[in-house]
Amino acid sequence: MRYRQLGSSDLSVSEISLGSWLTYGGGVGDEQARACVDAAFEAGINFIDTANVYALGAAEEFLGELLQGRPRGSYVLATKLYFPMDDSGENEGLSREQVHKQIDESLRRLRTEYVDLYQCHRYDPRTPLEETMEALTEVVRAGKARYIGFSEWTAAQIQASLDLSHERGWEQFVSSQPQYSMLWREPEREVIPLCRENGISQIVWSPLAQGALTGKYKPGSPPPEGSRATSRRMGRMMDRWLEEHVLERVQRLVPVAARLGVTMPQLALAWVLREENVASAIVGASRPEQVRDNASASGIELDAETLSEVEAILG
Repeated sequence: MRYRQLGSSDLSVSEISLGSWLTYGGGVGDEQARACVDAAFEAGINFIDTANVYALGAAEEFLGELLQGRPRGSYVLATKLYFPMDDSGENEGLSREQVHKQIDESLRRLRTEYVDLYQCHRYDPRTPLEETMEALTEVVRAGKARYIGFSEWTAAQIQASLDLSHERGWEQFVSSQPQYSMLWREPEREVIPLCRENGISQIVWSPLAQGALTGKYKPGSPPPEGSRATSRRMGRMMDRWLEEHVLERVQRLVPVAARLGVTMPQLALAWVLREENVASAIVGASRPEQVRDNASASGIELDAETLSEVEAILG
């Protein structure tokens, strides 16, 4: 496993990280999930990403229990806030009240005194950015989080936060968590260039397009039994990746991976990691063998010829 510095922080994170969206605390049985986390540590993965809203707190609770007994300094732990935790309308957003309330709740569930990275799961248009940035700064200076990050913010929103941090002496974001894969390259236009210039690294989610880039889904055929696409809980939001024209492009990548002697997931992850501004690619494995296969993508370097071939296939 190789490691990269996370933005301007002093955190060194594994190129492959383990996420818990749709999986732990609900989508995957606890025994299987425990095996995945164990496999991650055995493979050298030190970065665990979660959020308060994943399984409405159950993912954090599961990880909090599972991480007990492991030295706190042996892993980098990240969580997030923003999305509603219930239907009351009182437990959502990025207000000062919520930032302080949700960090305390997350720390309780995670059974830790601090998280290494506290992230805004989305931008909150109903709360002044000044209020959010000041509250996040208070959380860091209280020792409850070491660094702060965001997920799916626009370049304009990122720049506004940077301006405030510089003007007010507040904490600055060190990480961005966008969706990024061979099939979704939107961050390349504005977000990655802006972040690169300002000490912010990418921690990308869905680098395998929710499994579409594994090659297991074939054009004109139903999803394999037991795959994520057949799961009522974990298969949501997959429709765009299961369209015929998308799966046809993915199948054209299969011979490229075969020629290189790597699996399709490893090719897709190595492609994401070719971008130096990407510090880590989050994988959401449901089986330990998937974790091991994904972790082996770290250190695979794609040459210029392969990158050109991939580019031609992706269009």
